[in-house]
Amino acid sequence: MSNPQQLRYSKEHEWLSAVEDGVATIGITEHAANALGDVVYVQLPEVGATVTAGEPCGELESTKSVSDLYAPVSGEVTEVNQDVVDDPALVNSAPYEGGWLFKVRLSEEPEDLLSADEYTAFTNE
Repeated sequence: MSNPQQLRYSKEHEWLSAVEDGVATIGITEHAANALGDVVYVQLPEVGATVTAGEPCGELESTKSVSDLYAPVSGEVTEVNQDVVDDPALVNSAPYEGGWLFKVRLSEEPEDLLSADEYTAFTNE
């Protein structure tokens, strides 16, 4: 399993893209998608909602369980991926591409995020 080097990672298994014009894209990692199993339902925060780093902001339901989705950063949701809502399997098949979840305009610089190598070491513990 390879974690893209350009992304940053949370210990709750979310990834964060590079910030462009103050907005970052968020998804869950391949590690998390594999652990969940087949994702069958995705509940995302609404556009305009404020999310807080480390706090739940949605849910992912799989054939095995329901898991909270945690915001890796604080800010305002600017976009949600309707494709994932319509086809939750994208979370499993393309977690770093078409399976992204939502975008956030950051209210502060992200803290406590891991590099790809640090995240790989964390998941191998």
